Amino acid sequence: MNEHGSKTLQISTREKLERFNTLRGKRVQPGEFWDLVVLTAVDEDQREAYELQISEKLKRRHIPHGIPYHVFSDPPGPKIGNGGATLYSLQKLEDIYGKALGEYRVLLIHAGGYSQRLPSASALGKVFTAMPLGDPLYQMLEVKLAVFVDIPRHMKPGVLVTSADCIELYSVSEKGIVFDRSGFTALAHPSHISIGTTHGVFVMDQREQSGKADLEYRTSLRFLHKPSIRQMYDSGAVCKTSDTSVSLLRDEEFVYTDSTYYVDYQTAIYLLALFRELGPLDCEIDAYGDFLQALGPQATVAYTSNTANVTKHEGSLVKIRQKIFHHLRGTPLSVVALNHSKFYHIGTSTEYLFYLTEDPCLRAELGLYPALGCNQNFSSKVSCELVSEVKDGCSLTPGSVVEYCRLEAGVQVGGRTILSGCWVGTGLKVPDGVFMHSLCVNRNGQTGFVTVAFGIEDDLKKSIGAPANMEGLNLYGISLVECLAKWGLSSEDLRFSGDTSNCSLWNACLFPVCSDMRSSFWLTLEMVQALQQEGSTILRPASTKRMSLQEGLQCKNLDEMIKYRRRLMEDADFKTLS
Repeated sequence: MNEHGSKTLQISTREKLERFNTLRGKRVQPGEFWDLVVLTAVDEDQREAYELQISEKLKRRHIPHGIPYHVFSDPPGPKIGNGGATLYSLQKLEDIYGKALGEYRVLLIHAGGYSQRLPSASALGKVFTAMPLGDPLYQMLEVKLAVFVDIPRHMKPGVLVTSADCIELYSVSEKGIVFDRSGFTALAHPSHISIGTTHGVFVMDQREQSGKADLEYRTSLRFLHKPSIRQMYDSGAVCKTSDTSVSLLRDEEFVYTDSTYYVDYQTAIYLLALFRELGPLDCEIDAYGDFLQALGPQATVAYTSNTANVTKHEGSLVKIRQKIFHHLRGTPLSVVALNHSKFYHIGTSTEYLFYLTEDPCLRAELGLYPALGCNQNFSSKVSCELVSEVKDGCSLTPGSVVEYCRLEAGVQVGGRTILSGCWVGTGLKVPDGVFMHSLCVNRNGQTGFVTVAFGIEDDLKKSIGAPANMEGLNLYGISLVECLAKWGLSSEDLRFSGDTSNCSLWNACLFPVCSDMRSSFWLTLEMVQALQQEGSTILRPASTKRMSLQEGLQCKNLDEMIKYRRRLMEDADFKTLS
């Protein structure tokens, strides 16, 4: 990394954080902040969870007051994706504000979904993931509000669309990023070519390139969604650092990748007309791939039939994509090339661990620090303790994250491990490479607790179809059939929740339900330890009540989980004051 470029980002980001901190808990004046902040949610349960947490933040003065914070859940029925959620949110805003919406600057944060790749965020949402930053401690919502704190002052009425699991850092001149063009205006970040294969890539009009500015307003000829390296070269998307002012990359060649985009009010109304034309959605639409690929003078309809990157292919998808293409064709696509910028995605367990405990770049640029008594060695890996009560004699191995936990005396936590919302009893040893998360649940009128555990590298989304194919699922690198034998269970004893033609670790009912948090953690830890010790077997009755993570989320006790976090935050506030 270029040291000067990183220092520039660090200074610029610190200024944004300082400005946002002056607004936290304050009633903002018109023009001083966003007019509306909108979060999307995947269903009504998630909407309720988000609204409860926003209410907590307002009470505790963690976010600015004086503006509406809306949470819109997707309509019941098939999943509609973040593109469908964008359209549906615009419809909800128009229903509430009517023509007055044409005067508002809106921040729309896509926060829906079950976060299967970062399960610690599944219950209460990835936008409420704690970050080691700020006092009081930031969550991802505060990070998003802070990094974009200057944008409303330079933005015409419209909507800024962004995601809850990414962080955009940039350094620009005092004038800031100006969003005043019609159509779509997207932020673009210089990235290694390999990054382009998993993101959106802009094909720039090279005639507009000055090569000197930290910010350039340019035209995108075409947008590529998760293209191959060959496609990037063939389409002219690859740029050279020798021809630009890019200072944060070592590679000579790079591409401009996507993150966040703005649509002006008139284009938002145009999108609403598209939503009405499409009618009730029965498939997932992507707010990036399906909207932006329709834009630019070199866009073609060919992408509409390419379903290689689609998680679930519905029969109506191609037809709907074609309608989107023909509706949006000719809409301008401008690009703000942020030549001194970084884009960080924190949507998986491995990314979360890396960026919070190991990566020196984000730590320096965003000013991350291990919070509330954590390891202060910034030269290498750190252990990160967030809003947790840690008793004497505990040890956290560098590379581990402990959030919203109670650790009794003498607890040892292994490296590359995530503990979230857990109560860990005296002297327990948590091994390396484990994710453990406790949920409060309601079942048959009773309150209980279930602790789920997976390996950091486990794929919770991998489906093996029917239960008969259970051999195809691996937990901690061990066949699930072998795991069951270690736990004194047979394949017939295992139940899958929900759709039994779509079996995965996500809906495998493996984890015992207990009456208290501490016992819940211990019983699940015992299962983990049995898998790691040769010849170790646990014998429990097959009739023991067991839950999957999916089932735990469906019957989670939101009030109790939020009360638990509140008590830990109050204890942390007391320690800070004392």
